[in-house]
Amino acid sequence: MNALYRKARFSAPSRHRRLSNRPYAKAAAAAITALAIAAVINRLLAQKAEANNPPIGKFVEVDGVRLHYIEQGIGEPLVLLHGNGSMVEDFVSSGLVDLAAQDYRVLAFDRPGFGHSSRPGGVIWSPDTQAALIAHALKKIGVHRALTLGHSWGASVAVALALRSPELVAGLVLASGYYYPTVRPVFALASIPALPLVGNIIANTISPLIGRLSWPLAQEKIFGPQKAPRKFDRFPKEMAMRPSQQKASAVDGSLLIPNALRFQHRYAELKMAVVIIAGDEDRLIDTDEQSARLHRDISHSRFHRLPRSGHMIQQTQTNDVMAAINEAANST
Repeated sequence: MNALYRKARFSAPSRHRRLSNRPYAKAAAAAITALAIAAVINRLLAQKAEANNPPIGKFVEVDGVRLHYIEQGIGEPLVLLHGNGSMVEDFVSSGLVDLAAQDYRVLAFDRPGFGHSSRPGGVIWSPDTQAALIAHALKKIGVHRALTLGHSWGASVAVALALRSPELVAGLVLASGYYYPTVRPVFALASIPALPLVGNIIANTISPLIGRLSWPLAQEKIFGPQKAPRKFDRFPKEMAMRPSQQKASAVDGSLLIPNALRFQHRYAELKMAVVIIAGDEDRLIDTDEQSARLHRDISHSRFHRLPRSGHMIQQTQTNDVMAAINEAANST
């Protein structure tokens, strides 16, 4: 009798615990299943995006990276480096490539992990590392000196290139760049997919979904106070939503502030022509804290603050950006 009582006494709570754990187990299983389905769908969508948007340029193999770039026009070489989350189609859709190719040999690169360029693992793809890659690529395709334009994150690569290989950079055009460290909580949030393991899961499942849902808000942020021009419709949004590019964007975003910390005291070393250009109502990067301050630190630089303009000046103020390129060329 006592044995039966003890058995009932100790077995009942155990059974109750097992039953009470079932909802959590079911929820966990459902979440894992949903993530797995999302990963498969995102992979299929990425394959479709790549099939619908084949490479429009050429490839150069350098330092273990298959680097995609477009080349157009003849004349003095002009290198274009795009911002975070973007690709060469930004410069193409803006009309800047066609405009510049009338007078320059334009070379626009997909930075590692963006567009059709590969991004090997085990490398910290800082602006300096990417600058070294671009330098090696230019030398491999026979370019030994070039004007260099960098937009947004690409401006950090352009500066790094000029600091590490000044003989290669004839002049700099820095558009809507970030040069000095500031407190940016939004950077921390956007960099979550850059985390090891959990970041890979997010990049392959949740991040592309969030990217698609937030696309209209993102356009408002980067183009405001203006609206995105019709020509930007040609930008292949689905390529930017691929898990691989979402991961690359997050990692690059996480490196922006450390890079600013590293280089903020070296800008005066830049001796080539430097033209700085930015929208005075940039909602992503504060023009006074960044571009205007850089102009003060580089005494020989020229600074153009574009009125009623936002972050994407290569799209909205293409002629002004082209004028800045010509200004840098004429100052070399």
